[in-house]
Amino acid sequence: MKNFFSSRSLVAVVILAGCIVLTQDTIMSAQDAKPQNVFSSSPVLPEDLKRVVVLPLVCEKSQTDLSSGCEMLDPVLQVELVKTKKFEVVSAGSEMLRSLTGQSGWTGAEVLPTNFFDSLQRAYGCDAVLFCQLTVFHAYAPLAVGWRMKLVDAATKKIIWAADLVFDASDPAVAKSAEQFQKQQQNTHGETKSLLKNLARVADRQPASALDDQWGIFNSPRHFGQFAAEKLLQTLPER
Repeated sequence: MKNFFSSRSLVAVVILAGCIVLTQDTIMSAQDAKPQNVFSSSPVLPEDLKRVVVLPLVCEKSQTDLSSGCEMLDPVLQVELVKTKKFEVVSAGSEMLRSLTGQSGWTGAEVLPTNFFDSLQRAYGCDAVLFCQLTVFHAYAPLAVGWRMKLVDAATKKIIWAADLVFDASDPAVAKSAEQFQKQQQNTHGETKSLLKNLARVADRQPASALDDQWGIFNSPRHFGQFAAEKLLQTLPER
């Protein structure tokens, strides 16, 4: 079993002594649905952390379900990161990343090139780098999505925040939290969707299926992935 916070990099990624050791796949507790398996070096983000370069979402290429999940959830994750408003989000394209680092994707657990962070700093003017990995993706009931992320200071190479969580709809607490997320989303967007439907009726057209606000989160891997991403990102340090 890999230790998510161990560093095998030529460029050392340092964790302060005394931090918790995390297991590979930790499912949210059925008692309170509060994310466990999260590390933060501080309760608040560094004041000088303004811009974060987000690396492409990666997964085990040999697993078809994970590959399809990466394709579906990569844009979802980007949107959820922007919504946190904790820092400027800059997405690193896979081809650009390859030209800079020699690979189109990184989990943060590999041996990194010695100039890895310096290259990204020069190219993107970033203060930190966010490694993103999809570890679990079940597109059929019971849905499940697993995220593994690591935010690393580009200058000091120290981990600012890291999380390794699996959100499994078969867990009662996760299911309850997902239902609350669905209600919140549908209430938030209901007024706008109703207006669009009315406009469609005025134009004598049937409203597009995308306007349907009766989606069920346990039948939509994209919406469940959005829920999982939002919950995971809520564990980021405060701004």
